[in-house]
Amino acid sequence: MSPELWSYIFIAIAGVFATEIWRWLGVLVGNRLSEDSEAMIWVRCVATALIAAVIAKLILNPTGVLAEVPALIRAGAALSGFAVYILSGQRILAGVAVAVLLISAALAYTA
Repeated sequence: MSPELWSYIFIAIAGVFATEIWRWLGVLVGNRLSEDSEAMIWVRCVATALIAAVIAKLILNPTGVLAEVPALIRAGAALSGFAVYILSGQRILAGVAVAVLLISAALAYTA
């Protein structure tokens, strides 16, 4: 095998080893926690904050093709998607689909 291939194999093994341990520990510990425990409430809050941060970054500081869409359209698509999410009985797919369609339409219109 070539040295380049060995470096990719090493990266793959190191990446799996570094993440799989934490995943399995999460499964083992998570099964013992009540959904209403303080720890699980904290985990849900952190997960929600991370998702909100990613969405804010995509709206305020996008990269790639999304950067071509004006900020007001990005924000409007996000707000519209959220409104559809709430109005559809908290169906994530409906909210995401509306936001993606609005962004796609804006990109098609500006092209």
